[in-house]
Formats: sequence, structure tokens, C-alpha cells
Amino acid sequence: MTQYWLMKSEPGVYSIQDLAREQETIWDGVRNYQARNFLRQMQIGDVGFFYHSNTEPPGIVGTMTIAMTQIDDPSQFDPSSKYYDRLSRPEQPRWQTVRVKFAQEFTQIISLAELKEQFNPDELWVVRKGNRLSVMPVATGVAERIFKLAKSVTG
Repeated sequence: MTQYWLMKSEPGVYSIQDLAREQETIWDGVRNYQARNFLRQMQIGDVGFFYHSNTEPPGIVGTMTIAMTQIDDPSQFDPSSKYYDRLSRPEQPRWQTVRVKFAQEFTQIISLAELKEQFNPDELWVVRKGNRLSVMPVATGVAERIFKLAKSVTG
């Protein structure tokens, strides 16, 4: 059964356009234990909503599929990476991630403001005040509603 996720990235760091160009990438640099645990739960074929954060306006810009799971995030071992974790060891890594594959870019963003109009904080965590998680689950019914919103903004 397909699960759905919302995965945030700042477009200045890595955007949906970057993913469209590369087609596949590792989703590295997550350094929050709850978000990491969600990454560990992902299965091949799950769908991720790509969310542009720290931009105006923030919002969902497209989708991707989970192509590979249970990957040790290589950035944790790289001293030159801003995501380096000096406590992580190859024999006992602390950070796992997934590989994602581009699925689609929406022709228009589904903005955070629009998401707040359509969903309550219990339905879609990204609309919760103060929510900083970069990876979060999305219930199937909520995902279906997001896809309907995407169709309405894309015409």
C-alpha cells in the first residue's frame, strides 16, 4: 500500500527543477531524529510531495517517488559537508535516508496559505504553527485532496 509523505527543501539549496533535471537523487542532510525515523519507514514506490520551504510563497511544487530505501546518508561521514556528524561511524551510522525519483512538477505552487485554508493542523502537519519537520507523513485521504488541488491549480 502506497504511503504519502511531505518532504521539504529550500529551493536555493535543492529545488524541484534540480530534481527534474537530475531525475533521481539521494535526499541527504536530514538531521532531526523524528524526520529520520519517517525516512526509515518509507518503502519503494511511496510518493513524496516536494515542498519548497524558506521562500515566498512556500508550498507544494510537485511529486516524487521513493526509489530506494535504507541508505546510510553519506554526508554524515564527510568532514567537508555541513551535514557531517562526528559521532557517526560507517559501522554504526546514525542517519539514514532514501533515494527519490522525479514524478511531476505542478504548473502552479499549492501555497502554504492555500494549504492552511484547505487543511487543519491535525490533517496536514505542515500547517501546524511552529512545525519545523522536514519530512512528515501525509494520510491517504489528505494526499488525494492535495492531488485534486494540484489539478485545480494546473487546469
